[in-house]
Amino acid sequence: MISTFMFLIVAGFGAGLLASTAGMASLISYPALLSVGLPPVLANVTNTTALIFSGIGSTVSSLKELKGHWKKLSLYIALSLIGSIGGSFLLLIAPASIFKKVVPFFILAAGILLWASSRKKATSTDKMKEAHQNSSKRFWITLISWIGIVLVGAYTGYFGAAGGVIFLAILSVITDDRFVVVNAMKNVIAFAGNLIATIIFIFKTNIDWLLVIPLGLGLLIGGYTGPIIVRHANIHVLRALISLAAFGLAAYLFVTAYF
Repeated sequence: MISTFMFLIVAGFGAGLLASTAGMASLISYPALLSVGLPPVLANVTNTTALIFSGIGSTVSSLKELKGHWKKLSLYIALSLIGSIGGSFLLLIAPASIFKKVVPFFILAAGILLWASSRKKATSTDKMKEAHQNSSKRFWITLISWIGIVLVGAYTGYFGAAGGVIFLAILSVITDDRFVVVNAMKNVIAFAGNLIATIIFIFKTNIDWLLVIPLGLGLLIGGYTGPIIVRHANIHVLRALISLAAFGLAAYLFVTAYF
């Protein structure tokens, strides 16, 4: 039991770092729960619950970057929660395994969006200003962005694998904020989604709270550390690494789903 606790603390720390820098915590935390004997759906639910602690750590650590952005962020959170509630109920009705054939394509799209947004931001400031001056374009861009956030919220509540990196990709496209700010907003949105999903799970299904404790402790520490790393990292290199990691994860999940 002690070895299991220590293993989950270490796994949680690594997952917390990934959650608060790249939004890919489940790359570590979900397989860790499977490896200690939890069945897939219980592991998914327990993982979502433990990720709350990563959200707490990363939000506290990102307060500097979030200053002045709470009004816009509140809207994104509300949209995400609408989707997350629906996705959480869907998970209780239909096991997440039926979704595994679609997941690789979501993650691949996120990697492409993130890579493209990195290249675009350096040269498209004037184009963005022009788009904002056109009320029709602005309306459709806003509408599509809002729908995207709702859908990603649903995806996160339902399955969650790399949901953070998909949020990161969308926010990078629809805002002109610095990457460190976008990453901070992503962390808060993911935290809110995991929190509401956990509240639903508490009343509707079982959660392995004994394993949430060590995994959550590691996630809390890792989640707090991640934004500090992002604050001092080379953003262009970090974006590229996150994109490449998304491509790799998409390829892995594609192989496991179809072969």
